[in-house]
Amino acid sequence: MKQLALDIAAAPAPTLDNFISGRNLEVLTALDAFARGGGARFIYLWGADGSGRSHLLHAVLAAARGGRPAQPFAAATVSDLPPDVLVIADDVHRLDDEAQVALFDLYNRLRSGDGALLASGDAAPAQLAVRDDLKTRFAAGLVYQLHALDDDEKAAALARHAQGRGFRLTKEVTDYLLHHAQRDLPSLLALLDALDRYSLASKRAVTVPLLRELLENK
Repeated sequence: MKQLALDIAAAPAPTLDNFISGRNLEVLTALDAFARGGGARFIYLWGADGSGRSHLLHAVLAAARGGRPAQPFAAATVSDLPPDVLVIADDVHRLDDEAQVALFDLYNRLRSGDGALLASGDAAPAQLAVRDDLKTRFAAGLVYQLHALDDDEKAAALARHAQGRGFRLTKEVTDYLLHHAQRDLPSLLALLDALDRYSLASKRAVTVPLLRELLENK
Protein backbone atom coordinates (compact mmCIF):
# COMPACT_ATOMS: atom_id res chain seq x y z
CA MET A 1 0.00 0.00 0.00
CA LYS A 2 2.89 2.35 0.75
CA GLN A 3 4.18 1.81 -2.78
CA LEU A 4 0.80 2.93 -4.09
CA ALA A 5 1.09 6.06 -2.00
CA LEU A 6 4.47 6.73 -3.53
CA ASP A 7 3.09 6.17 -7.03
CA ILE A 8 2.14 9.76 -7.72
CA ALA A 9 2.30 10.02 -11.47
CA ALA A 10 4.39 12.69 -13.09
CA ALA A 11 2.41 15.58 -14.47
CA PRO A 12 1.28 14.89 -18.05
CA ALA A 13 3.24 16.42 -20.92
CA PRO A 14 2.08 19.99 -21.54
CA THR A 15 -0.30 20.43 -24.47
CA LEU A 16 -2.59 23.21 -25.60
CA ASP A 17 -5.53 20.92 -24.87
CA ASN A 18 -4.63 20.31 -21.22
CA PHE A 19 -3.94 23.97 -20.45
CA ILE A 20 -6.79 25.37 -18.36
CA SER A 21 -7.29 28.75 -19.96
CA GLY A 22 -9.21 30.64 -17.27
CA ARG A 23 -8.87 34.28 -18.31
CA ASN A 24 -6.36 33.36 -21.04
CA LEU A 25 -8.69 32.07 -23.75
CA GLU A 26 -7.58 34.70 -26.27
CA VAL A 27 -3.94 33.70 -25.70
CA LEU A 28 -4.73 30.03 -26.20
CA THR A 29 -6.56 30.74 -29.45
CA ALA A 30 -3.62 32.81 -30.76
CA LEU A 31 -1.11 30.11 -29.84
CA ASP A 32 -3.15 27.39 -31.50
CA ALA A 33 -3.06 29.38 -34.74
CA PHE A 34 0.65 30.11 -34.23
CA ALA A 35 1.49 26.42 -33.80
CA ARG A 36 -0.37 25.65 -37.04
CA GLY A 37 1.64 28.25 -38.93
CA GLY A 38 -1.07 30.91 -39.07
CA GLY A 39 -1.75 34.19 -37.34
CA ALA A 40 1.06 36.31 -35.91
CA ARG A 41 4.68 35.28 -36.48
CA PHE A 42 6.04 36.94 -33.33
CA ILE A 43 4.40 36.54 -29.93
CA TYR A 44 5.64 37.49 -26.48
CA LEU A 45 3.98 36.15 -23.31
CA TRP A 46 4.57 37.54 -19.87
CA GLY A 47 3.30 36.77 -16.41
CA ALA A 48 4.25 35.77 -12.89
CA ASP A 49 5.67 32.38 -11.99
CA GLY A 50 2.86 29.84 -12.03
CA SER A 51 0.90 31.62 -14.77
CA GLY A 52 1.62 28.86 -17.30
CA ARG A 53 4.31 30.47 -19.47
CA SER A 54 6.53 27.39 -19.71
CA HIS A 55 3.56 25.03 -20.14
CA LEU A 56 2.37 26.98 -23.17
CA LEU A 57 5.80 27.29 -24.78
CA HIS A 58 6.51 23.57 -24.42
CA ALA A 59 3.01 22.80 -25.73
CA VAL A 60 3.51 24.96 -28.82
CA LEU A 61 6.92 23.43 -29.46
CA ALA A 62 5.45 19.91 -29.34
CA ALA A 63 2.49 20.86 -31.54
CA ALA A 64 4.56 22.73 -34.10
CA ARG A 65 7.07 19.93 -34.52
CA GLY A 66 4.32 17.93 -36.19
CA GLY A 67 4.08 20.33 -39.11
CA ARG A 68 7.10 22.66 -39.41
CA PRO A 69 10.70 22.98 -38.20
CA ALA A 70 10.64 24.02 -34.53
CA GLN A 71 13.48 24.51 -32.09
CA PRO A 72 14.01 25.78 -28.55
CA PHE A 73 16.31 28.80 -28.46
CA ALA A 74 19.97 28.13 -27.74
CA ALA A 75 22.52 30.86 -28.43
CA ALA A 76 25.13 28.38 -29.66
CA THR A 77 22.91 27.05 -32.46
CA VAL A 78 21.49 30.31 -33.83
CA SER A 79 23.71 30.37 -36.92
CA ASP A 80 22.65 26.83 -37.86
CA LEU A 81 18.90 27.47 -37.84
CA PRO A 82 17.00 27.71 -41.14
CA PRO A 83 15.21 31.02 -41.84
CA ASP A 84 11.76 29.38 -41.76
CA VAL A 85 12.15 27.80 -38.32
CA LEU A 86 9.79 28.40 -35.40
CA VAL A 87 11.84 29.26 -32.31
CA ILE A 88 10.72 29.01 -28.68
CA ALA A 89 12.56 31.22 -26.18
CA ASP A 90 11.44 30.72 -22.57
CA ASP A 91 12.37 32.98 -19.64
CA VAL A 92 14.23 35.53 -21.74
CA HIS A 93 14.82 37.64 -18.62
CA ARG A 94 17.33 34.98 -17.56
CA LEU A 95 19.48 35.27 -20.71
CA ASP A 96 23.00 36.62 -20.31
CA ASP A 97 24.35 39.42 -22.52
CA GLU A 98 25.76 37.08 -25.14
CA ALA A 99 22.52 35.14 -25.45
CA GLN A 100 20.51 38.37 -25.71
CA VAL A 101 22.65 39.48 -28.65
CA ALA A 102 22.17 36.08 -30.28
CA LEU A 103 18.40 36.26 -29.81
CA PHE A 104 18.28 39.79 -31.25
CA ASP A 105 20.22 38.66 -34.33
CA LEU A 106 17.99 35.60 -34.67
CA TYR A 107 14.84 37.73 -34.48
CA ASN A 108 16.05 39.83 -37.39
CA ARG A 109 16.91 36.73 -39.44
CA LEU A 110 13.50 35.21 -38.77
CA ARG A 111 11.74 38.45 -39.69
CA SER A 112 13.59 38.70 -43.01
CA GLY A 113 12.70 35.09 -43.78
CA ASP A 114 9.62 33.02 -43.02
CA GLY A 115 10.47 32.17 -39.41
CA ALA A 116 8.54 32.76 -36.22
CA LEU A 117 9.35 33.38 -32.57
CA LEU A 118 7.41 32.69 -29.39
CA ALA A 119 9.12 34.14 -26.33
CA SER A 120 8.24 34.53 -22.67
CA GLY A 121 9.42 36.55 -19.72
CA ASP A 122 8.41 37.71 -16.27
CA ALA A 123 7.47 41.28 -17.24
CA ALA A 124 5.98 43.33 -20.05
CA PRO A 125 8.53 44.33 -22.72
CA ALA A 126 9.07 47.84 -21.36
CA GLN A 127 9.91 46.51 -17.88
CA LEU A 128 11.85 43.46 -19.03
CA ALA A 129 15.47 43.14 -17.81
CA VAL A 130 17.01 42.79 -21.28
CA ARG A 131 18.70 45.09 -23.76
CA ASP A 132 16.57 47.89 -25.21
CA ASP A 133 16.67 46.71 -28.82
CA LEU A 134 15.35 43.30 -27.73
CA LYS A 135 12.54 44.95 -25.75
CA THR A 136 11.57 46.81 -28.92
CA ARG A 137 11.47 43.59 -30.94
CA PHE A 138 9.23 41.84 -28.37
CA ALA A 139 6.89 44.84 -28.23
CA ALA A 140 6.57 44.89 -32.04
CA GLY A 141 4.72 41.56 -32.15
CA LEU A 142 1.67 40.37 -30.28
CA VAL A 143 2.07 40.76 -26.52
CA TYR A 144 -0.11 38.88 -24.03
CA GLN A 145 -0.17 38.93 -20.26
CA LEU A 146 -0.90 35.52 -18.76
CA HIS A 147 -3.17 35.44 -15.73
CA ALA A 148 -2.63 32.64 -13.23
CA LEU A 149 -5.70 30.65 -12.25
CA ASP A 150 -7.25 31.80 -9.01
CA ASP A 151 -8.32 29.27 -6.38
CA ASP A 152 -11.92 29.18 -7.61
CA GLU A 153 -10.75 28.33 -11.15
CA LYS A 154 -8.40 25.66 -9.83
CA ALA A 155 -11.18 24.20 -7.70
CA ALA A 156 -13.48 24.05 -10.73
CA ALA A 157 -10.79 22.33 -12.80
CA LEU A 158 -10.16 19.79 -10.04
CA ALA A 159 -13.88 19.09 -9.70
CA ARG A 160 -14.21 18.48 -13.45
CA HIS A 161 -11.18 16.18 -13.42
CA ALA A 162 -12.56 14.19 -10.49
CA GLN A 163 -15.93 13.89 -12.18
CA GLY A 164 -14.20 12.55 -15.27
CA ARG A 165 -12.60 9.85 -13.14
CA GLY A 166 -15.96 8.94 -11.65
CA PHE A 167 -15.95 10.44 -8.18
CA ARG A 168 -17.12 13.61 -6.45
CA LEU A 169 -14.55 15.91 -4.94
CA THR A 170 -15.75 17.57 -1.73
CA LYS A 171 -14.97 21.17 -0.84
CA GLU A 172 -13.00 19.97 2.20
CA VAL A 173 -10.68 17.84 0.05
CA THR A 174 -10.30 20.61 -2.51
CA ASP A 175 -9.40 23.16 0.17
CA TYR A 176 -6.84 20.79 1.68
CA LEU A 177 -5.27 20.20 -1.74
CA LEU A 178 -4.99 23.92 -2.42
CA HIS A 179 -3.39 24.64 0.95
CA HIS A 180 -1.11 21.63 1.49
CA ALA A 181 0.08 20.52 -1.95
CA GLN A 182 2.12 22.01 -4.76
CA ARG A 183 -0.21 24.63 -6.19
CA ASP A 184 0.42 24.50 -9.95
CA LEU A 185 -2.47 22.82 -11.74
CA PRO A 186 -0.55 19.95 -13.45
CA SER A 187 0.85 18.86 -10.06
CA LEU A 188 -2.59 19.14 -8.44
CA LEU A 189 -4.18 17.01 -11.16
CA ALA A 190 -1.43 14.38 -10.90
CA LEU A 191 -1.95 14.25 -7.14
CA LEU A 192 -5.70 13.91 -7.64
CA ASP A 193 -5.09 10.93 -9.96
CA ALA A 194 -2.90 9.31 -7.31
CA LEU A 195 -5.53 9.98 -4.66
CA ASP A 196 -8.16 8.26 -6.81
CA ARG A 197 -5.93 5.19 -7.28
CA TYR A 198 -5.15 5.12 -3.56
CA SER A 199 -8.85 5.35 -2.73
CA LEU A 200 -9.72 2.45 -5.03
CA ALA A 201 -6.86 0.27 -3.78
CA SER A 202 -7.70 0.87 -0.11
CA LYS A 203 -11.47 0.72 -0.73
CA ARG A 204 -11.93 3.98 1.14
CA ALA A 205 -13.73 7.14 0.14
CA VAL A 206 -11.79 10.21 -0.99
CA THR A 207 -11.60 12.23 2.22
CA VAL A 208 -9.19 14.63 3.89
CA PRO A 209 -7.78 11.88 6.16
CA LEU A 210 -7.08 9.71 3.10
CA LEU A 211 -5.42 12.62 1.31
CA ARG A 212 -3.35 13.43 4.39
CA GLU A 213 -2.25 9.80 4.58
CA LEU A 214 -1.22 9.85 0.92
CA LEU A 215 0.79 13.05 1.34
CA GLU A 216 2.53 11.73 4.45
CA ASN A 217 3.61 8.55 2.65
CA LYS A 218 4.75 9.99 -0.64
